[in-house]
Amino acid sequence: MPPNPTGPTNRQLRMLARFLRKAAVANSANIWKAVAEYVERPRRQRVVVNVGKLNRVAGDGDVVVVPGKLLGGGNLYKKVVVAAVNISPKAAQKVLEAGGEVLTLPELVKKFPKGSGVKIVV
Repeated sequence: MPPNPTGPTNRQLRMLARFLRKAAVANSANIWKAVAEYVERPRRQRVVVNVGKLNRVAGDGDVVVVPGKLLGGGNLYKKVVVAAVNISPKAAQKVLEAGGEVLTLPELVKKFPKGSGVKIVV
């Protein structure tokens, strides 16, 4: 009997983690390796962040990566660029209303390959 699988069984999450690890090696940017480790966590340990936390943690014009799901709880008054694995429609609406930008993780890696200036919010 084979052992239980470890890490995510979701094919898209596995491919995303592999993409992030390759980007970390290609660009010598350990931030993408750290994000990949968060993405590979078990479902019960995945990161969930509300928009209100982004308002507290991020400054105006910051680039933020959420290695999990971004939810719409709270308010956002700052113009931030946000990338996450999953984003609820309400959270995306609040980020865009504040004048920010919503990206996928691969788009963020292509836009900021070295990862300089990117904050991880957990």
